[in-house]
Amino acid sequence: MALVTRVEVRIDTRVLAVEVCGASDGVPVFLLHGTPGSSAGPRPRNSVIYRLGIRLISYDRPGYGGSTRLPDRSVVDAAADVQAIADRLGVERFAVVGRSGGGPHALACAAMLPHRVGRAAVLVGLAPRDAVGLNWYEGMAESNARTHVTADQGAIDQLRELRALAEQTAADPESLIEELLAQMSGPDVRFMQSVLYRRLLAKSYADALRVGPYGWLDDILAFRRDWGFTLDSIVSPVRLWHGAHDTFSPASHSRWLAQQIPRSEVHVQHDAAHFGAVEVLPRILAWLTA
Repeated sequence: MALVTRVEVRIDTRVLAVEVCGASDGVPVFLLHGTPGSSAGPRPRNSVIYRLGIRLISYDRPGYGGSTRLPDRSVVDAAADVQAIADRLGVERFAVVGRSGGGPHALACAAMLPHRVGRAAVLVGLAPRDAVGLNWYEGMAESNARTHVTADQGAIDQLRELRALAEQTAADPESLIEELLAQMSGPDVRFMQSVLYRRLLAKSYADALRVGPYGWLDDILAFRRDWGFTLDSIVSPVRLWHGAHDTFSPASHSRWLAQQIPRSEVHVQHDAAHFGAVEVLPRILAWLTA
């Protein structure tokens, strides 16, 4: 039966809020949410996950939703969190997929847990800030690029901006969608015409930011620092997917990542953008469990 189970996993003094859905005896797959985001989604319907034979595990990264903040966290810290959740659930081997801001964290799991991660996928992910030969900001919407530049200059101003935006979003989740619409290309604008997808995104944003902006801020700061692992150490097969018209994390980032990860393949879909990752997720889940 396709039920959603909520679990709290404790690591020392911290708590991680976890959701498990799909087939209880299915192939375990970790889904790492975007920035900002939460374990609530967006994701396929539970019945779809069940039919795919998947036990889908997602969690709020530290500082989001029901998970305790971990100040000054690095991207690599996600691997220890995922390992703790897997141990608590009795899961030995699993696949992992990260969407947008979850992408670097999924790669951290693949790099640090090679004996447990069978396959990994990254949808509309980001490259490291110091990626050699990559124009990191090219093709990125101005306001999104400004957020990352501000993070380079220091967290104080960024915290003020994000606190105001997080409070506004917590009170009215649709307001963030409206703000993002001004930065979107055509395929994403068309995606947002779906009432269902807008509702899923709004719920995810509301859950993520109900305790404040810290998960969002800590994600952005972590992306700007050293990730804590090397991409060429990843031994699992990795599939990278990107929409060609993405204005939030340009497709050039996935192309660059594919050149650094030994057993990787990249697909850039020419009629899609950032939020096309939501629509392609069932196909990626099928590959992860093949």
